[in-house]
Amino acid sequence: MNNSSDLPPGQYASDDFPRFGLTPYAYRFPSDVQSKSIAIDGDVDHSITLSDALTDLPHIEQVSDFHCVTTWSRRSLRWGGVRFRDFHEQIVKPQAAPQAGANFVVLKAQDSFRMSLPLEDLLADDVLLADTLDGEALSIEYGAPLRLIAPAHYAYKSIKHLNRIEYWKDEENFKLSGIVRFMLHPRGRVSREERGIGLPGWIFRYLYRPLVRPTASRFRKAMVAYHEKPEKP
Repeated sequence: MNNSSDLPPGQYASDDFPRFGLTPYAYRFPSDVQSKSIAIDGDVDHSITLSDALTDLPHIEQVSDFHCVTTWSRRSLRWGGVRFRDFHEQIVKPQAAPQAGANFVVLKAQDSFRMSLPLEDLLADDVLLADTLDGEALSIEYGAPLRLIAPAHYAYKSIKHLNRIEYWKDEENFKLSGIVRFMLHPRGRVSREERGIGLPGWIFRYLYRPLVRPTASRFRKAMVAYHEKPEKP
């Protein structure tokens, strides 16, 4: 563990980049690690399914830090993919036509995890639909086949195994997935230490930090079990 004064409030620099998340998801894995299919639904004029969400859009690479809400950060990761803004403007708007005011976006994953962000946050320059890490296709550990990367937000917003995006006019259709309501901030911006709601952000540091080692250990064991599982005939 390396401390760094230029990290956001309450974060420490880690040399490790573990598969990590809510513990109920440790043993949940995507069923398809090849297809980059995404369904678009919600308050849209046309529900659509895209067989490859990245087709015909500029593929870029960016280097950004990755900040877990439990206080560890991995510095200078090189992600590749397409800007969410390009995807929204060039694919979603002309084909699915989100309705006026459908600015609450729900992101869903193959492992049933779900998360939300305001559309305005997703349209930032550095928000990606990512399919590579350090020049290689994403592995299961890091979100294959497709994930969101939103560097300005805590990493639980950067949903792995992304396969569905829903545009809604309000939050009525968003249900939490294995997370207590006070732990979920609607935006989760790192610079403002939006770790949860109802308490100052710095207090959550002391609630979350003891969970880092046992959570990482659980996810490592799950990954080992996954790789040791015999293949289906």
